[in-house]
Amino acid sequence: MSGDAIDITTLVRSWQEGDREAEDALFRRIYDQLHEIADHVLRREPAGHTLQPTALVHEAYLRLGASSPMDVNDRRHLLALSARVMRQVLIDWARSRRREKRGGQARHVTLDPRMVAATGVPLDLVAFEDALVRLEALDPRKAELLQLRHLAGLGVAEIAELTGLSASTIKRDVRWARAWIMSELETV
Repeated sequence: MSGDAIDITTLVRSWQEGDREAEDALFRRIYDQLHEIADHVLRREPAGHTLQPTALVHEAYLRLGASSPMDVNDRRHLLALSARVMRQVLIDWARSRRREKRGGQARHVTLDPRMVAATGVPLDLVAFEDALVRLEALDPRKAELLQLRHLAGLGVAEIAELTGLSASTIKRDVRWARAWIMSELETV
């Protein structure tokens, strides 16, 4: 584990113990990564989306800070949790848009161009979230790898460094998870 990862893990643990200075230091250290994740997530949103990456990072930060106590093990877990919280912000946004339209069609978003290419139809974020929850119950590791790769936008090499898994295992598990999600979405 690199020195940076150890420092972040230490900050996470101090934050969990209620150290507000550690919380501030932690988010200063990972802010740029969180902004990259938000940018990656929002690039897949349809044109006209009102959230900007900075607003998404801040909303996720507020939601993470409101979670008490935080159950975060390390940098990898924090990044995956942050990506999940950002996704939840977008899901809440999509649900509110659906309510505004009084039962109209769900807001469709494109999360992964390969998924869209397979079906030719943009994904419904709420249906995708429901399928991901089912995948997490079935195989938490594959669900986490899918989130790190396609929702957080991390590369295979970075995921390998974070998880200690081989690149071939990551690629295989992400392919399987993508196929499983697509199968689930076809039945919706």
